[in-house]
Amino acid sequence: MHNLSLLQNIALALGAAFVGGLVFQRIGLPTIVGYLLAGVAIGPFAPGYMGDTQTIGELAELGIIFLMFGVGLHFSFADLWKVRDVAIIGTLGQMVTMQALGFALSWYWGWTPLAGVMLGLAVSVASTIVMLRGFMDFGLLNTSHGRVAVGWRVMEDIATVFILLVIPNLGAGKVPTDWHTAGTTLLAAFGFMVFMLYAGKRFIPWLLLRVAHTRSRELFILAILAISLGIALGSSLLFGVSLALGAFVAGAVVSESPLSHRIASDLLPFREAFSVLFFVSIGMLLDPRYLLTNIKPVLILSSLVVVGKFLVAGAWVLPFSRPARTALVVAAGSSQIGEFSFILGQTGLNLGLLEKDQYSLILAAALLSIVFNPLMLRSIAPLELGLRKIKPLWRWLNRYGEAQSPVDASVAGHVVVVGYGRVGTHIVDVLGELKIPYLVIDFRIERIERLTKKGVPTLLGDTANSTILEHAALARARLLVVTLPEEAATELTVAAARDIAPQLPIIARAATRAGVKRLSDLGANLVIHPELEGGLQVIRHTLLQLGFPMQEVRRYAEAVRNEHYDALVKSQGEHKLLRELLDASELLDISWRRVPENSPLIGKTQAETMLRVHTGANVVAIMREGYMMLNPSMDTIFLAGDRLGLLATEEQVEAVERMFF
Repeated sequence: MHNLSLLQNIALALGAAFVGGLVFQRIGLPTIVGYLLAGVAIGPFAPGYMGDTQTIGELAELGIIFLMFGVGLHFSFADLWKVRDVAIIGTLGQMVTMQALGFALSWYWGWTPLAGVMLGLAVSVASTIVMLRGFMDFGLLNTSHGRVAVGWRVMEDIATVFILLVIPNLGAGKVPTDWHTAGTTLLAAFGFMVFMLYAGKRFIPWLLLRVAHTRSRELFILAILAISLGIALGSSLLFGVSLALGAFVAGAVVSESPLSHRIASDLLPFREAFSVLFFVSIGMLLDPRYLLTNIKPVLILSSLVVVGKFLVAGAWVLPFSRPARTALVVAAGSSQIGEFSFILGQTGLNLGLLEKDQYSLILAAALLSIVFNPLMLRSIAPLELGLRKIKPLWRWLNRYGEAQSPVDASVAGHVVVVGYGRVGTHIVDVLGELKIPYLVIDFRIERIERLTKKGVPTLLGDTANSTILEHAALARARLLVVTLPEEAATELTVAAARDIAPQLPIIARAATRAGVKRLSDLGANLVIHPELEGGLQVIRHTLLQLGFPMQEVRRYAEAVRNEHYDALVKSQGEHKLLRELLDASELLDISWRRVPENSPLIGKTQAETMLRVHTGANVVAIMREGYMMLNPSMDTIFLAGDRLGLLATEEQVEAVERMFF
């Protein structure tokens, strides 16, 4: 009989995480909290079926590797260098300050010095994942303030990676710290990084490019997994460094590949799945009974994280030449702790530096801080408004310049374009040529950065999985165009936009025939199916070449679109439209002819030429220099280059050409 304990634990953990994440997503709270509570529900402290803490914990190691690999993959020395002053000095200052406050609180509670050090470290670092997701939801990520906060997090991540190297050498409280071993470990880590940045930076991108040329997605994904896991494990075995550092450096090296964005996309499912197991494994260590009996210290520590870190981080931004809003944004993004705090706490627990109750306290504070972080981000605008009313204080806080206006306050009468791929790029180019204001929303940072440098209003975020549309001023927009290739994301975007702006015209792109109907039902005014639209255009040009009237051909095409392209695939509807088209072809048609330079019409009025008397044709329109005159009067003078719209039969048009052209 097969041993299914591993499969049972994976199924149990993922199933519980799905339920927990779904519930918290529905009530507008971070899904991470649902994952943590799912771990509590299947953990050893809860009644009923218990998951195997050791098995799920081992699987969670993969979550750590993929999380750190992802951090390295998006790591950019260039971005850090742009905000190096506030990011480096401010981050280190905030970490030291929070370390001191955490240690002081632990001393007040009577903890051991090493336990106090671990508590201070845990509360000094924030969750990169929680902050980035929150910034995307609130439209802050692509602002100058958001870039400072991202640089802040990158510096924190680097500092935490090196802290994780030193912690194992602290040992138990009774054993003196072996600083020689710690120095050797740091030297080995430095050697590993130098080796990877010089040798790995050349070999690994080359290898991935060769694998990509095989055109096998399976081999490419296997190569990514082998590189991320292989380097992480190899660094631990050969250089004695942590799995976290190995994975981080592997990601930083792979980021040099021109295929880094594809790598990030292919790795995402693995990172999301195993990081979920990581959060579940953390929750399994949380004892609810401890929380009930220790609610006071939990609230005290949570207040230190949420309120204390907000004040400390904001204070460390103020000395630098940044607007006051930057301090508020950085402070709000820092007022939580997450995955690195879990890793630090778990490391301390494994080394005997922390007791289980102390670790449970850190977990509880982390959970509450993640829950309250969206509220802290939402408080930025009202807090700024309140500070502005205290004019002397605001003048000092904002002494380095006025903050940039939010995107939603700077645009109106604009077209919102969701997705800046090939289709979105073309739409934006056309809007730019026509001088029509527009706002671009995309979840790829490199695209947003290019547009931002051009002065284009942008928002960075995923419209299918966030509240980013609330910041796009849809109520004041002229049109929403959704060009996303993923149909599910388009459906979520259209539904959200229709709730926000019920009267806003929406054009959406569908990937399937069934999606055309669904998007229309969700509120899209016009749904374009690229494949079927291409077929419709072929039919349109075919009919025009065969001499069918342009207006009727256009009406036929619009009717097909209004019927959600059913007329292209359902014979009854198509036959009806074609019968109407045949009937129209027998009626009078509008023919367009341009007046040549030597025409006898030039300089004469309609009355003088007696065009209708001689030919029977009626001039119903004149196109002149881009302007159309409908039903021109008999006093209208013809000019060279005029395009005349003639309501006439074929014989009458030929008569006009013989006499006047």
